[in-house]
Amino acid sequence: MDKKISNEVFRKETCPWGKKAIKLLGDKGVDFHDHIFKSTEDEEDFKTKWRVDTTPQIFLNGERIGGYTKLASYYDVQADNDLAETSYIPIIAVFSVTLLMAIFSQNIMYSFMGYSLCLLACLKLMDLDSFVKGFTRYDLITKIFPFYGKIYPFAELIVGLGFLAPQYLFITGWLALFVGTAGGISIFKAVYIDKADLSCACIGGNSTVPLGIVSFSENAMMTFMGAWVLFA
Repeated sequence: MDKKISNEVFRKETCPWGKKAIKLLGDKGVDFHDHIFKSTEDEEDFKTKWRVDTTPQIFLNGERIGGYTKLASYYDVQADNDLAETSYIPIIAVFSVTLLMAIFSQNIMYSFMGYSLCLLACLKLMDLDSFVKGFTRYDLITKIFPFYGKIYPFAELIVGLGFLAPQYLFITGWLALFVGTAGGISIFKAVYIDKADLSCACIGGNSTVPLGIVSFSENAMMTFMGAWVLFA
């Protein structure tokens, strides 16, 4: 077997240990094939085939070495076991500040939604490419129509501004209903059906906020507010 082909890494795209293995192989000047699992089912099939419990798995010269720590031991280097911890602090900060702003406004409910969505949109637009990269990993519409990821922050900003401008609430309601429902379905599928371990792109592409109940609640709240404006 060709030496280049016999060096392989099988990993999840977002797995930090897989990224560390890729970096180490690059530092060592190793030519390899980088196999990223297409789905949770793809990863589970791989684990069953090789009778392993975790990924990434690295193969050198056709021989399975194991995960990142085993790879570091193979090259006799110190393994980097530090990981960026997930945190809800950024999203708590966003909603706490916007709630305080809303309390001093005339209409707390609409103001809270408006300020929150505008601030979230601003955080996404600070690094749009990073946001799109993270958003594409779980958003169903963006996977089919990549341009949706680029216009999403602007749609969110328009919804936020709409909640702050009562004369546009009817249009705001329909847009909020669509964006919130589509986002909620995508997150529900990624977290509760695919069991994906991802970071939420809600406060930007480099977020450490885990994709889960908080992300789903944000979209559910937008959906509720859209329906409230239209039908209440």
